[in-house]
Amino acid sequence: MSEDLPTTRIETALLDLLADRSFHEIRLAEVAELAGVPLADLRRAYDGPFDVLSGFARRIDVAVLAGDDASMRGEPIKQRLADALMRRFDLLAPHRAGLAGLSRSARRDPALAVHLTRLLVGSQAWILEAAGVSAGGPWGAAKATALAVAVARIAPTFLAEEDAGLPKTMAALDAALDRLGKLAERTGAARRLLRRWVCRRRERPAGDGVETGGSGI
Repeated sequence: MSEDLPTTRIETALLDLLADRSFHEIRLAEVAELAGVPLADLRRAYDGPFDVLSGFARRIDVAVLAGDDASMRGEPIKQRLADALMRRFDLLAPHRAGLAGLSRSARRDPALAVHLTRLLVGSQAWILEAAGVSAGGPWGAAKATALAVAVARIAPTFLAEEDAGLPKTMAALDAALDRLGKLAERTGAARRLLRRWVCRRRERPAGDGVETGGSGI
């Protein structure tokens, strides 16, 4: 990721301000000034502060995907997910103070919380695709949501960790992926049972097992 692009400076400036300020207190003019860009350029690139956050999330997603290791493609899904997610945490690490402030602001701002949730789920959909898991359709959306919930639960550990190697975050992620794997197994079994039940219903002759006439007792 180039740190010299105006958009990168704008997004970084907002995160830097969030380290000490509430989201709703920060003016876009302040963001532009800290980023060293004219306010007109900020407006040209973004529709508002929520859009700046979206741009930051997109930039992180692109960097995660660009760093995909081709040698991991034959590895189990859990390992590929862990590799992509740890790459994401590494990219977010320089912005932890701002992300912690953003989290505090979201607890008091429902609209911000909804926006951040949407961004997180969207990011996890890309992570799934990078790991070779389809994120399309309702089941794909459910997988992305489940992964987003897991990542959100790990966030406090990540934000508080001081070790640059992120060992606590890595351990928490490993445990979370194990839980998701077990959930996926149970969900897969339930889906297979449901498909078999639907197939049997479709194959049953019309009227089979249905009583006609009688007392209804």
